[in-house]
Amino acid sequence: MMTTVKQILDQKGRAFHAVRPTDSVFDALSLMAQFDIGCVLVTEGDNLVGIFTERDYARKVVLKGLVSRDVRVGDLMTHKPYTVGLSHTADQVMATMTEKRFRHIPVVENGTVLGIVTIGDMVKSIVSQQEKTIKQLESYIAGDLAAE
Repeated sequence: MMTTVKQILDQKGRAFHAVRPTDSVFDALSLMAQFDIGCVLVTEGDNLVGIFTERDYARKVVLKGLVSRDVRVGDLMTHKPYTVGLSHTADQVMATMTEKRFRHIPVVENGTVLGIVTIGDMVKSIVSQQEKTIKQLESYIAGDLAAE
């Protein structure tokens, strides 16, 4: 049985951190540092309008010689980020992350942000699923051998 995004969020929690497009990049980075996270969602009210990541900072601020206190998140964020729903499987999300080179994907249902999944969450889920499969196979083999 495939693990779903819903199951992953139920286990890890649905907390996420967000900033507004008008917040400074410095404020976004401070929030990311405070919670030791690699991205923040960008929201206007309850609406997801973007995502701002460490990669955005490195490529769009540092390399361009900008000053993080002077630049607004809305100017540098990834607009309309790719999202997944609760019914997506870990394998589907991992494939998307690999193909598109994402490390973070917001989880959205009916326009409401429900959380965020990371590449680490996907690896952990897939490894856990593989461990369960191995144990099932070992039990099956041991059961077969015991019956002989």
